[in-house]
Amino acid sequence: MEIVFGVIAGIVASLGMGGGTILILLLDLFTKLNQHTVQATNLIFFIFVAITSGIINSKRNLLNKKIIIKYSLLGGIGAFIGAKLANIVNSKSLKKYFGYFLLIIAIFEVYEFFKQYKKDK
Repeated sequence: MEIVFGVIAGIVASLGMGGGTILILLLDLFTKLNQHTVQATNLIFFIFVAITSGIINSKRNLLNKKIIIKYSLLGGIGAFIGAKLANIVNSKSLKKYFGYFLLIIAIFEVYEFFKQYKKDK
């Protein structure tokens, strides 16, 4: 089962569509892991997906090195702060906050979709 989860999440992540979110959902629903372990597993998984996708996209000259450096540094700072905050929060609350975060992202994406649709019309 874990192999299937990894392959599905890897494909979705390599397409740039949030494979980590899929992996978190699958691990949360079908394993007995706590939320901290699920999210930590997702972070390690992401490293390998990012390296693989980076190599492939680099060969196609699709990478902007200035943006990569800028966001990697800022992302590293955010990851450090987020990891510290996640250790303070209990597993049940972490799951709830992650759900709220996904809901906010979903609302934003739907809004952007309709805004673009209206603009294109």
